[in-house]
Amino acid sequence: MGMGGDADSPISCDCDDVPFGGVLLISTWLARILSRNALLVVLALLIVTFTLLLPHTFPTAFNFRLLSSEKSVVALLALAVLVPLSANHYDLSVGSVLGLVAIITIGFQVNSGMPWKLAVALAITAAAFVGAINGLLVTRFRVGSFIATLGVGTVVYGVGLWYTGGEQVNGNLPNEFLQIASPLFGMPLPAIIALVVAMLMWLLYSFFPIGRYLYIIGDNPRAAELIGIPVKRYTFLAFVASGVLTGLSGVILAAELRVGQSAVGPEYLLPAFAAVLFGATSINPGRVNVWGTISAVLVLAVAVSGLEQEGAQAYVEPMFNGGMLVIAVAIAAHVTARNGVATKVAKPSPGIPPVIDSAKTESDAAT
Repeated sequence: MGMGGDADSPISCDCDDVPFGGVLLISTWLARILSRNALLVVLALLIVTFTLLLPHTFPTAFNFRLLSSEKSVVALLALAVLVPLSANHYDLSVGSVLGLVAIITIGFQVNSGMPWKLAVALAITAAAFVGAINGLLVTRFRVGSFIATLGVGTVVYGVGLWYTGGEQVNGNLPNEFLQIASPLFGMPLPAIIALVVAMLMWLLYSFFPIGRYLYIIGDNPRAAELIGIPVKRYTFLAFVASGVLTGLSGVILAAELRVGQSAVGPEYLLPAFAAVLFGATSINPGRVNVWGTISAVLVLAVAVSGLEQEGAQAYVEPMFNGGMLVIAVAIAAHVTARNGVATKVAKPSPGIPPVIDSAKTESDAAT
C-alpha cells in the first residue's frame, strides 16, 4: 500500500515507455521536417536517380548551366504569379505579357533603332502598365481576377500579333543587350537575377509588413479591412509587381532567344502556375511561398531534363507540367482540409478560388 516502488501503484513509472516516447517524438519531428521539405527530398532523389542512369550526360556542369539558364524565365514568371496569388488573386495574363515584352524589347531596337536600355525600360514599363490595368479591373470595377486577367491577356496577345504581323521580329542586337543572357562568374546571369529576386521577395514576405498584409488579404479581405489594411491598394500593387516581374522575365527571354514571336509567351503560363501551386505543398505547406516555388521549378526542370535525356519525346514536358499542376492542387487542397481550414474563405493556394465569392467578399469589405 505504500508509495514506494510497487509496480501496481497507479503512480509508478514504466521506464520502458521513456525510450518509446523519445523514438515517437523523434519520428514525429522527422515526419514534420520531411513533409515541409518534401520537394527538396524529391529533388535530391531525382538528381541521384538520373545521375546513376545517365552518368555521362546528366551530372555535368554544362547540363546544370543549361537548366539554370532555361528555367530562370519560368522561375521569374512563377514569382510574378505568386505575388497576386498570395492575395488570393490569379494573374492569367503573365504568359501573353511575357511574349509581348520579348517582342517589343527586340522590335524597339531593330525596327525603331532605340538604345537597348531605353527599349528594356519601355518594355518593363508596358508590362507594369498591363499589371495596373489588371489591378484597376479587380479593385475598382470589382471584376473577378480570373476573368479580368484572362481577358486582358487575350487582348495583349492580340497586340503582339498586330505588332509582328504573325511573323518573327529579328535583326542585329547590341552585344551589351545579349550579355543579359551570358554567364557571370561561371553561372548564367539569368539564374543570378532569379535568385536575387527570390531572395528579395523572401525578405519582403518574411520580415516586412507588406508580405504579411498580402497573406492576410488572401485569407480574409474583410478581416484585413477591419484591422486597417488598405485591401484595394495592396491588391493593386500586387498586380503591378506581377507586371514588373513579368517584364523582367520577358527581357531575359528576349536576350536568350534573340528573336520575338507572339506564340512564345503563352506556353510559359502553365509551367509558372504549376511551379507556384506545386511549391505550396512544401516549405510552408498550404500557402504559396518563395522557396517552395523555386524548389518546384528545380524539381520540374530536373525531371523533364532527365526524361528527355532518357529518350522521351517533346510532348512529355507539357504533359508532365499539366499533371503536376493537377497533383499540386489536389495535395494543397488535402493539406488545407487536414489543417481544418477547408471551410474558410479561399486560402491563397489550394485551387482556383470562387470568383463570385471573392468579388462578394471584396464588396463587403468596401462597404
